[in-house]
Amino acid sequence: MAHNEELKHAVELALAGDWEGAHTIAQRDETDAMSCWLHACLHKIEGDDGNARYWYGRSPVGFEDFVDPVDELHALAFSLK
Repeated sequence: MAHNEELKHAVELALAGDWEGAHTIAQRDETDAMSCWLHACLHKIEGDDGNARYWYGRSPVGFEDFVDPVDELHALAFSLK
């Protein structure tokens, strides 16, 4: 599966409530900015703001850029097209 396709699948998992499945995919490439964005959003959902901020620092967006994590996940999926 291509990288963007994997990340899209991870977003679908996150939206379906499978945090662990999405997190496993997000961790596969910790050098990729989009993976870092997903990783950050997942930690934000989890309530681990410190860890989320670390991953946002490696992503193209900031911690405060999205209030609603569902909106953020949809934005991430859209940016992967």
